[in-house]
Amino acid sequence: MGGPKALVELDGEPLVRRALRVLADGGCAPLVVVVGAAADDVRALLPADVHAVVAADWAEGMGASMRAGLAALAGLRPVPEAALVHLVDLPGVTAAAVARLGAEAGPDVLRRAAYGGRPAHPVLIGRAHWAGVAATATGDAGARHYLADHPALELVECGDIAFPDDIDTPEQLAAARVDPERR
Repeated sequence: MGGPKALVELDGEPLVRRALRVLADGGCAPLVVVVGAAADDVRALLPADVHAVVAADWAEGMGASMRAGLAALAGLRPVPEAALVHLVDLPGVTAAAVARLGAEAGPDVLRRAAYGGRPAHPVLIGRAHWAGVAATATGDAGARHYLADHPALELVECGDIAFPDDIDTPEQLAAARVDPERR
């Protein structure tokens, strides 16, 4: 992408701000953003009420970000019952999908958005699962290994209200700019 995805703009809005708006509109609070590459530039875009945590080992991949984010949430008072994990490069995820997924938030919950029955993002992880997720979060896997075949995992269909398409290339960004239904 030529730089950190959090700073990429879609419709004049940086993807990090877009993701925060979707989370807030979907009922999430408090909001925590894990930053890595260009951390100072990303932090400068965050509203004052958003907690920013730096994943010092961010170059390792999503696993490092997951561990840093969960550790930051565990340090908040009060400690949230669950974490709704959302990625900045998913502009098709809507506040309605976030609200649907978060409707059953609790310490034991483990829910994942699905699109046409296919698991994707966002993911809702109850605090009882945080240590297990952090222990298995390595490389670019994030929570993938923990979630795989976990008996508590509930898929929540969101294909009627959101799109799971991510933006990993300039071509995908260009496609999202011309297809307003996908963002």
